[in-house]
Amino acid sequence: MQPTSASLSYDYSVAKLFTYTMVIFGIIGMLIGVLLAFQMAWPAFNLTVLDSVGLGEFLAFGRLRPLHTNGIIYGFMLSGIWAAWYYIAQRTLKISYKEHPFLQVLGQIHFWLYVVILALAVITLFAGITQNKEYIELAWPIDLLVVVLWVVWGLHMWGSIGVRREKSLYISLWYFIATFLAIAMLYITNNLQIPTSLVGGYGSIWHSVSMYSGTNDALIQWWWGHNAVAFVFTSAVIAIVYYFMPKEAGAPVFSYKLSLYSFWSLMFVYLWAGGHHLVYSTVPDWMQTMGSVFSVVLILPSWGTAINFLLTLRGQWHQVTTNPIIKMLILASVFYMFATLEGPIQSIKSVNALAHFTDWIVGHVHDGVLGWVVFSVMASAYHMVPRMYGRKLYSAKLIDIQFWLQTTGIVLYFTSMWIAGITQGLMWRETDDYGNLVNSFIATVNAMHPYYIIRGVGGALYLVGFLIFCYNLIKSMTSGEKIDKEPVSATPISAN
Repeated sequence: MQPTSASLSYDYSVAKLFTYTMVIFGIIGMLIGVLLAFQMAWPAFNLTVLDSVGLGEFLAFGRLRPLHTNGIIYGFMLSGIWAAWYYIAQRTLKISYKEHPFLQVLGQIHFWLYVVILALAVITLFAGITQNKEYIELAWPIDLLVVVLWVVWGLHMWGSIGVRREKSLYISLWYFIATFLAIAMLYITNNLQIPTSLVGGYGSIWHSVSMYSGTNDALIQWWWGHNAVAFVFTSAVIAIVYYFMPKEAGAPVFSYKLSLYSFWSLMFVYLWAGGHHLVYSTVPDWMQTMGSVFSVVLILPSWGTAINFLLTLRGQWHQVTTNPIIKMLILASVFYMFATLEGPIQSIKSVNALAHFTDWIVGHVHDGVLGWVVFSVMASAYHMVPRMYGRKLYSAKLIDIQFWLQTTGIVLYFTSMWIAGITQGLMWRETDDYGNLVNSFIATVNAMHPYYIIRGVGGALYLVGFLIFCYNLIKSMTSGEKIDKEPVSATPISAN
C-alpha cells in the first residue's frame, strides 16, 4: 500500500539551508541596490564620502552593479527556487529523501558547492573580474563550477523523479524540468570562452574572450539574456506559485489543461523573443521583427498562466482579507500580468525607438522582479517555514506592515522610472527646426534627478519591508508558537 503524504516523514535539511542563503543574499542584494539607487541620484557621494575612506573604487557603480544583479538573481532567487524544489519534490512525488541516502548526499553537495560558487562570485566581482556580459558576468573557471552545480541538481531532479511513487508529474515539476534543461543549454552556449592565458600565453588566468564576435556575440548573448529571465525569473517561479497557491487556498488548480497549454506555448514562444533586445542594431531586420512578434505573442501564454492562478481562488476570494500569503500571491500574479504586457509593448519597434536604453526598461525589469518574483518567493517561504519547523508564523501584523511597505516601494519605483524613461526618450529625440538636437546629454541627466530620488526612496521602503520579512521568518523558525500537526491549507499565523 502506498504511503500517504501525511504518513511520510520528509527531509527538510537542504530546503532549510537554501532558505538561509535566500535570506542572506536577499538582504545583501537589496542593500546594494538601494546604495546604487542613491549613487545615481547623488553621484558625488562616491567622490567625497567613499573616496575619503578609500572605498570609492570598490563601492563605485561599476563594481557594485554586477554584485547587485548576481546577488538577487543567483543568490536570492535561486536559493528560494531550490528551497522550494527540495520541499515541493518530495510532496508531489510522494517520496522522502530520508528513504534515499544517495539523494540526501546529492542535495548536500548541491548546497555546499553552491555556497562555494557564491563566495567566489562575490570575491571576483568585487575585485572587478568579469567577462562583461549581462547576467553572465562570472569568470570562466567559475562557469565550469556552475556547470557541475547544474549537473548535480539535474541528477537530484531525475533521481527524485525516478524513485517517485506518484505516477503523474504535477505541473510544477514540468516547469522545474524546463528550467533545468533550458538554462543548461543556454548557459553553456553563451559561455563558450577561450582562456587567453592558456591559449595565447597572455593576460590573467581569469581572462577569456568569447568564441563569437560582433553581431553573432550579441545574438547569442541576448538569446541567453532574455531566456535567463524566461527560465529563472519565470518558469521556476511559475512552478512555485502552481504549488503554493492551491495549497494555501485549499482549492485545486482551476484548469490543469490550461496549465499545460500555457506551458507548451510559453516554452516555444519565449525561446525566440530575445531578439527584441537588439532592435535597431546590426542584426538582420527579419530577426529583429521575429523578436518583436514573438514577444507580443508571449502575452497569451503568460496571461493564461496568471489567469489560471487567479481563477484557482474562485469561491475563495474571502481569504484575501484573512490570509496574507494569499494576498501576496495575488499581488505577484497581478504583477506578472502587468510585466508580461509591458515587456511586449516595449518590444514593438515604434515603442522601442523611444524606450530602449532609457530608465523605462529599468522600471520594467524591477516591477517584474520586485512584484512578481520576490513576492512569490517570500510567500513560498512563509508557507514552508511553519511546516518545516512545526511552528506558527511569528506575526500577522508584521506581514501586513511588510506587504504595504513593499507595495508602496514598488509603485514609487516603477512610476518614477516610467516617467524618467519616457522623459529621457523624448529629450534625446527632440530637435529644432533645423534638425539639430535641442538637449545636451547632461541636460537629460539633470532632468532625471528627482525621479532617481523617488526610486531610491521606493527601494529603501522595499528593503525595510524585506528586513521585516527576514525578522518575521527567523522569529518563526526560533520562537513561533508550536503546532501539533501540519496544517492542510492556510498557514497558521500568530495574531501578535
